[in-house]
Amino acid sequence: MSQALIGFGISVAFLAVFANFSIHKIQEGHVGVYYRGGALLSSVSSPGYHFMVPFITTFRSVQTTLQTDEVKNVPCGTSGGVIIYFDRVEVVNKLAESAVHDMVKNYTADYDKTLIYNKIHHELNQFCSVHNLQEVYIDLFDKIDENLKESLQKDLTDNAPGLTVHGVRVTKPKIPEQIRKNYEMMEAEKTKLLIAVQKQRVIEKEAETDRKKAIIEAEKNASVAKIEWEQKVMEKESEKRMSEIEDLTHLAKEKAKADANFYRVQKEAEANKMILTPEYLEMVKQKALTENTKIFFGNKIPDIFVDPTAFTQSITSKDSAKSKKTNT
Repeated sequence: MSQALIGFGISVAFLAVFANFSIHKIQEGHVGVYYRGGALLSSVSSPGYHFMVPFITTFRSVQTTLQTDEVKNVPCGTSGGVIIYFDRVEVVNKLAESAVHDMVKNYTADYDKTLIYNKIHHELNQFCSVHNLQEVYIDLFDKIDENLKESLQKDLTDNAPGLTVHGVRVTKPKIPEQIRKNYEMMEAEKTKLLIAVQKQRVIEKEAETDRKKAIIEAEKNASVAKIEWEQKVMEKESEKRMSEIEDLTHLAKEKAKADANFYRVQKEAEANKMILTPEYLEMVKQKALTENTKIFFGNKIPDIFVDPTAFTQSITSKDSAKSKKTNT
């Protein structure tokens, strides 16, 4: 009985060990590749639990989602002979699930060491070797990320299709301390220069603002003066127009009066012409003689009571008679 229990226990232990080494788990975002006797098998497993022959078959989990590989402390020699170090280079990449088997077959499960880590070292050294420290550290530093990404992607497209680089981030390189201090002093001087330039610009802007304010004020005063002048001109023109209207009105009134007086005199003259006939005048004369009660003495009668023509003829005849008498 005891031997049976011992055998059963041994069987259970064996099964437990067998299950522990034969059952394995693949995480989500990964696929599993298998080796048997060091040879890569053609099967690729998806996420979940899977079985394999323990001690004979082994597996590796390969990530197929976005991952970031960090390459640290990359040495780089500039064209001037200065050795600098890039503290960290981050490469964001993604391996397509369909390309996992070929990638592992060609570059092993640690494909990123060959295709990314080593390539980063090579590309950075290539870049530094053709540029001086000023260009690498300051002038062209903002272009290193993009240039490195393009170089990596071009090489991967040719040699390892399915692996895509989504971004590269390069930290500022470490440079010798003395050179760094010189750069800091230079940046401090640049900062002072920038401050001075900004102060000058502020002064110029303030002067420009004052000038524009003066121009605006002058334009406003000119506009107000122009409006006031135009208003005065309009007032004068209105006064002139009113005066002209008054003159025209007065002239029209005077003309109307003159025309009325002329018409009245004309009509009176026409009426008198019709009334003052010789008969009427004789009648008026006789009436006046009869109404005159005055008596005049002398040899001359006022002209008003005699016919001037008859009187003149009488005097002329008397004078001619006297002249004849004298001559005889």
